[in-house]
Amino acid sequence: MILPLFISVPVNFAQPQFSGISDMPGSFSRMGFGARGMGMGNALSAVIDGNLVSYYNPALAPFQEGNSFQTSYSILSLDRSLNFMNFTRRFELGKKVNDDGTTSPRSVAGISVGILNAGVSNIDARDEDGKKTGDLSTSENQFFVAVSNRFSERLSIGISFKFLYYKLYQGITSSGIGFDIGAIYLINPQLSLSLMISDINSRYQWDSTPLYGQDGVITKDNFPLLKKIGVAYRFEDPKIIASVEFENSNGGTNIFRGGVEFNLYPDLFLRAGIDQVNFSNFDFPARPSIGFSYFYSLNSVKFGIDYAFVLEPYSSGDQHIIGVNVNF
Repeated sequence: MILPLFISVPVNFAQPQFSGISDMPGSFSRMGFGARGMGMGNALSAVIDGNLVSYYNPALAPFQEGNSFQTSYSILSLDRSLNFMNFTRRFELGKKVNDDGTTSPRSVAGISVGILNAGVSNIDARDEDGKKTGDLSTSENQFFVAVSNRFSERLSIGISFKFLYYKLYQGITSSGIGFDIGAIYLINPQLSLSLMISDINSRYQWDSTPLYGQDGVITKDNFPLLKKIGVAYRFEDPKIIASVEFENSNGGTNIFRGGVEFNLYPDLFLRAGIDQVNFSNFDFPARPSIGFSYFYSLNSVKFGIDYAFVLEPYSSGDQHIIGVNVNF
């Protein structure tokens, strides 16, 4: 009895710890959005400079300078795909006269619209004898619209409405609606604080009746509820943005992420970050990343190319995210 016990104890301790969030739906929507965000470790909920996406915080849109359109394509292993598209714009509502006689916007609002798409292709379909009958594919999609308002020079609050659609198999699909609520508070012009609750009510509801007939069942899978707090600081010389974020979920995770962006030249930005540092489970693999952006101005339009490299554990290859953005 002593020898089996002596052998089993180190084996049990050597097994990786399981995190409940690993088998919860919506993992594609937690990978990040675009080359800039993923290159900074997805720690963008409090960053109010540059091209902004409400995916990271619905309160960000009023801080967007001009109009921003961006799209990204990801190179992933195992026949997977991950694609992004977003448009962000702010609106100045009315004018007010300041004490010194100058005018400024009475209120600043913003809107951000985006699509997040992921899927797997080239899946073998086989019959009972193991013969290939064709190819299958899956597709997960998140469409979001965020509206926000800057209630004062310091405070912005926003809400994002998300429509989810998942095509799993022939005749088996699911859809749902979720919400994000976020706020940003400027402690001073360089330091900003963010609060956010993500995936409120987000879930998939499945009905397998089209596939199994009377043996089919209806099930509901809830996304994990994410609660985030973030801090970002902008240095003037050198021009660096540093940000950190802490995220708690009901999937048993307490995740830290952080990132930096260095404006090396007027149109060249270098980035580095780390994501998925899980204080509740250090067997959970972290994801370091690096990236860059280069911009070129043509009249009043600025074009940019983005790239990010993300180390992906348990995969035969890492992630390469390539993006294009237009500011006008």
